Amino acid sequence: MRLFIALEIPSAVRDHLAELIKELQNTGYVGSKSEARWVRPENLHVTLKFIGHVDAGKLEPIRNALAQVRSGQPVDLRFRGLGFFPSERRPRVLWAGMEASPNLAPLAKDIDVSLEKFGIPRETREFTPHLTLARFDPPGISERLRMAVQENSARDFGTLHKREFHLIESKLKRVGAEYTALRSFSFSEA
Repeated sequence: MRLFIALEIPSAVRDHLAELIKELQNTGYVGSKSEARWVRPENLHVTLKFIGHVDAGKLEPIRNALAQVRSGQPVDLRFRGLGFFPSERRPRVLWAGMEASPNLAPLAKDIDVSLEKFGIPRETREFTPHLTLARFDPPGISERLRMAVQENSARDFGTLHKREFHLIESKLKRVGAEYTALRSFSFSEA
């Protein structure tokens, strides 16, 4: 099983991002040697932890560990702005940014720590909340797409207020990844 943990985004945010993706696709990234793989709007989510492939036998212990993760408050996010990983000069990923409440990074860390005992390695990079909109292979984009991203760099896409995260299975298919929420976990009662 290929698994990850994420926050679902509200439909209003999803609709705003779907509109943006369509606009950016229409700029035509022709002229770039990269192939753009755009994320389908229904697959947009805030990843808290990518687990990867695990044996089905580890599923129940993982569920039990995740059920123990708590935060004193719900998570609040404002989706705003666009950018690139690792840089605008050699973009591999186009992302929508977010301003997060202070408890989001500790929540992601607590999830990370809770899974380590099952052989799931801790993250080596600092948690950077974002929504992946597209991946470019090889790295690079057209000047028209770069300009369109810059024009939308301060665009606001909406907010999120969540008390639960989800364990999600990802099945890779020809048309892209298909996600199925296996279980939801409440992390805040406030």
